[in-house]
Formats: sequence, C-alpha cells, structure tokens
Amino acid sequence: MKQSAPPRQPSQAEIQPLFNAFNQGQLGFVETEAKRLLKQYPKAFVLYNLLGNAQASQGKASDAIAAFKTAVDLDPTVGELHFNVGILLTNLGRTDEAIAHYKKAVKLKPTLTDAHYNLGTALQAQGKHDAAAQAFQTAIAQQPGFFEAIANLGVVLQAQGKMAEAAKTYQQALRLRKDAQLYFNLGTAYTNQGKLGDAVDAYNDALQLNPNYAEAYSNLGEVLRDQGRYDESVAAYKKALSLNPELPLANYSLAVYLYDSGDLENALKHFQKSQYADWQERSLYCLYKTGKFEEFKAGLDALKAVRHTSPFLATLTGHYAENFGTENDYNFCKNPLDFVCHIEIPELKGDSPLLQKLLADIQFADMEEKMQGRLHNGVQSAGNLFKRDEETFQEVAQLVARAIDQYRQNFKDSDCIFIKDFPKKTEFASSWYVKMSTGGHLTSHIHEEGWVSGALYLSLPTKKKNPDEGSIELSTHGDNYPKQHNNFPTKTIAPSVGDVVMFPSSVFHRTIPFSSDEERICIAFDLKPA
Repeated sequence: MKQSAPPRQPSQAEIQPLFNAFNQGQLGFVETEAKRLLKQYPKAFVLYNLLGNAQASQGKASDAIAAFKTAVDLDPTVGELHFNVGILLTNLGRTDEAIAHYKKAVKLKPTLTDAHYNLGTALQAQGKHDAAAQAFQTAIAQQPGFFEAIANLGVVLQAQGKMAEAAKTYQQALRLRKDAQLYFNLGTAYTNQGKLGDAVDAYNDALQLNPNYAEAYSNLGEVLRDQGRYDESVAAYKKALSLNPELPLANYSLAVYLYDSGDLENALKHFQKSQYADWQERSLYCLYKTGKFEEFKAGLDALKAVRHTSPFLATLTGHYAENFGTENDYNFCKNPLDFVCHIEIPELKGDSPLLQKLLADIQFADMEEKMQGRLHNGVQSAGNLFKRDEETFQEVAQLVARAIDQYRQNFKDSDCIFIKDFPKKTEFASSWYVKMSTGGHLTSHIHEEGWVSGALYLSLPTKKKNPDEGSIELSTHGDNYPKQHNNFPTKTIAPSVGDVVMFPSSVFHRTIPFSSDEERICIAFDLKPA
C-alpha cells in the first residue's frame, strides 16, 4: 500500500524572520506573515504556535485559542501548548476548560511548575480546595521558593479551616518576602485560632508595610474590641474610615460597637452607610428599640418581601407580631420554641475519659479569652474552637455534628424555611467555650449571624437553691426589646452534663444565674448555610 507523503513544512529560512520579529515585539507582522505562510503550509505546527503567541500578546485571546487548539490537534503531546490555552481560557473566565488544559499540561510535562500553580489557582477559584492545595504543594515541591504558590496555599488551607497550617504557611512565605496582604491574612488566621495578641502584631506588621491599608485597620479594630480595648478599637475603625470613608466592614464594625454601647442613633447611620451583611436587619433593630414603630414597620414589610431566609428578621417580625397583636406572616420559623431540641451525647456521659480530656484542653489550650459584654462572672474563648487542631475539639465537633443530623431528622417534615433551607453541610460558622463561676450568667440575646444555635454542657452546678439555677431559658422576648405586655412564652431547660440543646438562632436565650461555688462550662456553636 502506498503511504502518503508527510505534510510540507516551511523552511528555516522562511520561519526565522518570524522568530526574530516576535522577539523584537513586531507582533502584527508575525500574525500577518504566519497567516500568509499557512496558506502554503496548512499543517505547519510551528506556524500555528507562532500565530497563537502573536495573537495572545496582542490581547486577541479567542483568536489565539483557535490557533493553539489547531496546533494541539497537529501535535497533542506538547504540554506547553495546553498550558498556553489554559492561560487564555482563564483570562476569558472559561475556568472549566482552562482546568482541563492545565491537567493535560502537567500530565504531558509533570515538571511544568507554572502549570501546577495555574491549575491550583483555577481550582481555588472554584472552591475545590483539596485539589488546589495538592497542585500548589506540587509546585512548591518543584520550586521551594515559589512565593505566590506558598501564599495561595495558605489561603486554601485557611478556607479548609486548617488555621494552624495556614499560619505556618503564611510565615513560610513571609520569610521569602515581606508582604502587607500576607500579614493581613496571617492576622485573620490568628484571629480564628483565638490568638488575639498575635493577630494584633500581624495587622500592625501589615500597617508598617502599608500605612494606608484601611482593611487592616478595620480588622485590627475588631481584634482590639475582642480584647476589651474599646477606645483603641474605635480609633482603629475611625482611622480605617479616614482612609476609606465608604469601607463597608469598618462602617459596620463601628456600628456594631455603637449598637452594643446603646448609641442606636449613630449605629443606625453607620449600618446604613455600610450596606454590609445584615445591615438592614440591624437598622430595623435600631428603629424598633428607639420606638420608631411606624418607620420600623414600613422597613420591615419592605424587607420581608425580598428576604425570606433571615433568622434576625424572623426575630423582629415575631416579636412585633406578638407585641402588637398582629399576624406573623414571615414563614422562617413562626413558632421557634417548637424547634428547641434537647439531645444526649452518650460519649460524654458518666465517667467519660473524653470529657476529662476535653475539660483539660479547655483549661490549658493556647487560646485567648474574648470580651463579651453580655457575660457576667465568666469568660469566653476567642476564635473558632471546632477549627482548632486539638484532637478533643475535633472529636467533639463530630459528635455535635451527629446530634445536628438527628435534629434535622426530627424536624424534616416541618413546613417552614428554617427546616426547608437548613444547612445541608454541617460546618460550624463559630464555636467557643463559656466558663462561669458563682453568679455567672449571660443576659438575653440572639445569635444574629447564625441559623441554628446550640450549647453542649460539660460542667454544671449541682448545689442549687432552686431547680432553675444554671439553666438555659429560651423565649420570643428578650434583649430589652420594647414590650406592650408580659405574655411572651418561655421555655426553661435544666441540662445535664453531656447534653446538647439546639434551637433556631432567632430565639432569645439567657443563662439563669447560679449561686453555688462551682463552675459551669459549655461549648456554644452556630451553623449557617454556606
């Protein structure tokens, strides 16, 4: 059988002028000449590669992709071509296609470090953190001083909740290069670990490098607030706003400080300026608590029409309806006390080794305490307890997650948004321990940023003058909301050690003070949809 001749290829004499022109930046000439030669040599890989590079360098991404893909069809074994296509697709926002080409690039040429890095950033953009971390780690293994890969790995580890690993990774990157953004990220990782002093240092390091870093001042203010350094906290917020008066988080954080301090008029101004997170609900709160009921009701009705999944809005709607005898037409959770659930965790009952180790870790773990204005005769941990590395906290997080699964199952047939949109994935938005001594209690409050809230009880007073001492009281009224009557329902639960009590985050709850010389310890937590 007669074999067909190989396709004709341009000579070196025809190709070299294009290489020279490309190196001299004469991109239009390269594009025009490559197209002309392709009419003579339509199967010339080198011409399509040159054409694609010239078009890419001129910002003609779609044309360049077409040229590179033709080159790939002619020779699918060149990893660099897939890498080039991946870059162009990334720039066009076609991330799925880009990932496919980056994967082909690293398969064909495993030593192509930049392809591993670009694959990691594309996967990171899609929230595929495990795969992104693996790609970054490969790039770092091939090039140990790859600053950007190390920095991005820290971000991915933090997104996975691996705060200690993230902090170490940021420190590794900072040894290569001092960078304000990295110090900022390090500060957020320390904050989540409850290492408030280290977080302050990290934010100050960021500000040393970039004195105009408004976001760093804003975050510094939040940590200073948690340390109880309120005057310094307010100064940091104000400095952030002097640099960027429109900065949402700084306006919001200053508003929360004013809100907690009782200055609701000024809090309202900053919430409305922030337009951040739950600013609308908090604005309504300010109106309601200052007795501006008509303005409150108009804003409430407008917000209910567009926001159907807000626990805070459910609190405000339910309280107003009960207070003024009107219909509660907000179907988040109209009868929240019906969704209070009391579950035992057998692994923490009786003479539990896990319980003893857990109490020891709470006593000696390297985490700071957070100031909490509603907490009396007690301390609260900073950071997110269930995202720490200690095995006990991780094990207890799994036990609580199992209890949450039971909670879901108990109420799965309920016809309300609270259950229908219940977080499908158990990821603790926040978790912290609370230790109280004689007279200890928390005043009535809700968890504005939660969906379902709960408390796991580890130590409770036993020498009670009345049965309710140390109990949790839940109600549809609290936090000194304005009230027209005293007929708001309440539910009181006296838990035992190893019990977990869960309820919608819209429910007011408080701790009833106890008089005995004993310690009351619990772990509180919030879940919310991703």
